[in-house]
Amino acid sequence: MLFLILAIVIALVAWSLRLMEQAVKGQEFSLMLAGFLVASSAAAMMAVYFLMGNYMLYIHQDSLSQSGLGYASTAFADAQDFNHFNQGLLLPPQ
Repeated sequence: MLFLILAIVIALVAWSLRLMEQAVKGQEFSLMLAGFLVASSAAAMMAVYFLMGNYMLYIHQDSLSQSGLGYASTAFADAQDFNHFNQGLLLPPQ
């Protein structure tokens, strides 16, 4: 996925440089603005990619930590219920 996004960003940067070069030759403001907007979109694509990567890593780590705590507490409660059942303190469901 990174290589695809990197290829798209490189193509956008090359296109923006071509637009800006034509703007300098023809002294056209609109081409310079278009080149700037294309370069800005390439930068925004990379920023969103890195932000989403960090966010997904954060969510993945958070879900692992929550599932680990939930599993430990459930296992402890199940063990207590099993011990109480063996001692006759907890009646089986009827």
